[in-house]
Amino acid sequence: MGTHGKHRTHLVWDWNGTLLDDNVAVVGATNAAFGEVGVAPITLEQYREMYCIPIPRFYERLMGRLPTEAEWERMDGVFHRYYTERRVACGLTEGAEELLAQWRLAGRSQSLLSMYTHDDLVPVVRGYGIESHFLRVDGRTGPSGGSKAHYMERHIAALGGDGISPERTVVIGDAVDDAVAAAHVGARAVLYTGGSHSRTSLEAAGVPVVDSLAEAARLAEELAG
Repeated sequence: MGTHGKHRTHLVWDWNGTLLDDNVAVVGATNAAFGEVGVAPITLEQYREMYCIPIPRFYERLMGRLPTEAEWERMDGVFHRYYTERRVACGLTEGAEELLAQWRLAGRSQSLLSMYTHDDLVPVVRGYGIESHFLRVDGRTGPSGGSKAHYMERHIAALGGDGISPERTVVIGDAVDDAVAAAHVGARAVLYTGGSHSRTSLEAAGVPVVDSLAEAARLAEELAG
């Protein structure tokens, strides 16, 4: 697969809101976190309109101020506890499993990069039975709330040994931050509307925006071809 990687499109998939359909768990966990500081719950539509990275900035949009360090720690803890409980009921995005298998069977390479904690991510991905489709599965190893760009840099560097270059790489995610991280390493991006952002928010990133993962993969091939 290493030699193929030099000539074929490599996909870097995002996890939450892209391959994993976890919107209900994420919005529920966000509302549980808001409850800690007396902020009213929001709907999925409101979440998609307001969501941004870094997360404290997103909280600021809804609270009217940045959370204090103590509030942030409390909210972050509540969010992750609630999310971990609810995630088990979440399934993969429709068609994701077949798409990953087809991409691999065609001799093409793909990897997974998430801002979900690495030690939690790996067993979760394994639990869905899709780990073998990826050259690498990397999650966040530092504090939560930051940007993906630094992690993308490390991820792409680690894939270099497999003959994968940034200019042949397309990042598929559901957040503007995925496009920012892709641009940071010289890769392309395609953004998917089924996750954390509204179409309007995603279109501001200036990269292609699609409504299905199959469409994202098709477009990725054209972009890096």
